[in-house]
Amino acid sequence: MAQPSFFAGLDVGGTSMKGGVVDDQGKSLGSVSLPTEAYRGQELGLARMVETIRAAVAAAKLTMADIATVGVATPGTMDLAAGVVLDPPNLKPWQNVPVRQYVHDALQMPTAFQNDANAAAFGEYWAGAGRGANSMVLFTLGTGVGGGIVIGDKVLVGEHSHGAELGHVRIEITNPRQCGCGRMGCLEAYASATAVVKRTLEALAANPGQSSLHQLLNRDEEITARAIFNAAAAGDALAGKIVEDTAYYLAIAAVNMMHTIDPNMVVFAGGMIAAGQPFLERIRWHVKQMAFPIPAAATKICYAQLGNDAGFIGAAGCGRLLWKNG
Repeated sequence: MAQPSFFAGLDVGGTSMKGGVVDDQGKSLGSVSLPTEAYRGQELGLARMVETIRAAVAAAKLTMADIATVGVATPGTMDLAAGVVLDPPNLKPWQNVPVRQYVHDALQMPTAFQNDANAAAFGEYWAGAGRGANSMVLFTLGTGVGGGIVIGDKVLVGEHSHGAELGHVRIEITNPRQCGCGRMGCLEAYASATAVVKRTLEALAANPGQSSLHQLLNRDEEITARAIFNAAAAGDALAGKIVEDTAYYLAIAAVNMMHTIDPNMVVFAGGMIAAGQPFLERIRWHVKQMAFPIPAAATKICYAQLGNDAGFIGAAGCGRLLWKNG
């Protein structure tokens, strides 16, 4: 096999799509971001994908002839085997979009296709926090909770393209909260940034005047997950309980994965990791209380390293696997 060239990756989001080029070690050589404008339809969206990839290659001061393969990651329900996005809620009005075939035909090069959370997991596994590990579970903590599982260079996608939907593992069945997916008791209903804010607002309503966060409400300011974590760090008892409970919920999900897969690592990504080391230490503490002693001691639990680049790096990495195995 010839010496590898470079690999392009694209991470498509509801607001923007980010493209970049990496080398054979997963190091980014440059990236660009263009607006998705999903409301303008899937034809424009597909053309925008190709435009973003070409712009990323130019930003890396390369030509398309230097690129060995492309990887594309998108959100939403999909048929990974067919390379099709089915009905993505964050990309309305797209339906049954043949992403892989379109990009392949437009660029005339091998194209890999992956779920966005799976791609982020592979990016962290290959070039970030999981570098050198054989297996890793990733939880992404943002508006919702996503996830990905990588074992021995293989992304666990499942038989129906819905493997590793970690935001929808059940963590509560006795008095469950409703998740945005419509089901009850999902991790996302407890530990997403959205859920943290919702739980806090409920606690503030039930305990008037007992938190510094009431001052934000009195000034008609938005209560965000960041404000809640900051209040907890400053000693606010109500915010502190919200944060502690959130660490506990994430630990439950982590232990479920540890007892199912027994990975080298459990990694947390997304905006909420800005809460810093104290939050991570509380997750670790709860894990040790619940997990079997050997995995509790041996499993590394840490934060992700690649930030918003994980998606396009992972997508490019999936393209690289296509190149290696081809």
